[in-house]
Amino acid sequence: MKTLDEIKQIKSLHLADTDIDGGCGFLYLGGIKARPATVVFSWAGGWEHVSVSYSTRCPTWEEMCKVKDMFWNDDECVIQYHPPKSDFFKINKRRHLSGNFLGSGV
Repeated sequence: MKTLDEIKQIKSLHLADTDIDGGCGFLYLGGIKARPATVVFSWAGGWEHVSVSYSTRCPTWEEMCKVKDMFWNDDECVIQYHPPKSDFFKINKRRHLSGNFLGSGV
């Protein structure tokens, strides 16, 4: 995952808060009428994680690819989780990306 200093350079990210293990804010992913997505990112406990959500819909695959490129380097493996269908109603309109996996290099 990129460093906090690198993340702060993302022009389409408007940070609301940062701490020693991550932060949150609003991310503009494109389009004139596009609404901002809420983004939460962290690297605590050996996990690197970014959560992206909209108030009215789920982020698209293409939007999550943009987020991956914003928060991770090209040579890093990142996974998007797909929950069991029985949990869909609990997820709301959010998608998650995770990387590093306790330094496994996978």
